[in-house]
Amino acid sequence: MNNFTFCTPTRYVFGKGTEEKAAELAKAAGWQRIMLVYGGQSAIRSGLLDRVKKSLDAAGLPHIELGGVKPNPTDDKVYEGIELGRKENVDAIIAVGGGSVIDTAKAIACGIPYSGDFWDFYCGKATVSEALPLGVILTIPAAGSEGSGNSVITKLDGLRKLSLRTDTELRPKFACLNPELTFTLPPYQTASGIADMMVHIMERYFSPTEQVEVTDRLCEGLLKAIIEEAPKVIAEPENYDARANIMWSGTLAHNGICGCGRQEDWASHFIEHELSALYNVTHGAGLAVITPAWMTYVAEIKAAKVAQFARRVFDVTESDEMKAATEGISRLRDFFRSIGLPVTMKELGIENPDIELLVKKLHENKGPKIGGYIQLDATATEAIFKLAI
Repeated sequence: MNNFTFCTPTRYVFGKGTEEKAAELAKAAGWQRIMLVYGGQSAIRSGLLDRVKKSLDAAGLPHIELGGVKPNPTDDKVYEGIELGRKENVDAIIAVGGGSVIDTAKAIACGIPYSGDFWDFYCGKATVSEALPLGVILTIPAAGSEGSGNSVITKLDGLRKLSLRTDTELRPKFACLNPELTFTLPPYQTASGIADMMVHIMERYFSPTEQVEVTDRLCEGLLKAIIEEAPKVIAEPENYDARANIMWSGTLAHNGICGCGRQEDWASHFIEHELSALYNVTHGAGLAVITPAWMTYVAEIKAAKVAQFARRVFDVTESDEMKAATEGISRLRDFFRSIGLPVTMKELGIENPDIELLVKKLHENKGPKIGGYIQLDATATEAIFKLAI
């Protein structure tokens, strides 16, 4: 096990009606002028946004709005938010939505006090040292951004989809998690979120670091719980307990606890980022396609951890490591299909992917080699894209 530091300063307020506590939490933190960031019309149609605004009004907290954040969030909305936030002198942000909304709010939060271009943080030219505080009212369990210091934004010029990681600077001060807010999510969106949180766990699980039995078991337990609860939320969208278990799993998948003491991988995410940047597919659905392809490739080189995954998560009994790994990958694909997700690019709606361009952009953005479990060069990532077709 490697040395590590683990800090998760986010206050999680979980359960029915917890969105009503956001104003109380903001006031207790001393926030004085708040920007509400949200996505499309669902927050308005459901009445959630009005409830949040009324609670802020009742607490005497002035607020402004920035709506219209889209899936696979882009830099234009971030620039709009930075300009608005500076003009209105906001001192805090509350994100009402899922990962795209939260990631946009984080980019705005670090961009407002910064004298340069916020994109400097994402392309590695600068490090975040100051940011506005933010809170979250979560409506889509998937990205885990409500508990992480991470954010992913796509720059429209060149379609560069890059991630920013911070230790504590961009971790939300609080996250209100009410499973009832997820009852109306469409099945495909629910399933895509499930794939995203599963792969967040797997990016930590597939590690070259040895003797990490505790975090291995944390990862395996979470994965097994998700696999058990997922069919329930698809079949019974208003099953509160199943929705609650899925929502909490999404947070634990990405708040850092599953990565303690180990080197992480992240190749599947990096590969998928190019796919969703170029073809604007749903991120979790893209991961359902890419991750089994990645596993197939790496199992041929280093089957042991893939075989362990197969035995401990999918109860594969095969003693031969390569056969166990292959069966585990097959069962993962079957699970994704069972909840309505694609497992090939064709099923994802990409008939003729430009693999040469995907590989080129991937290594321009991420360097000549990616991955922690196994280092992958352009030849390897090209093979993985082809396995995903």
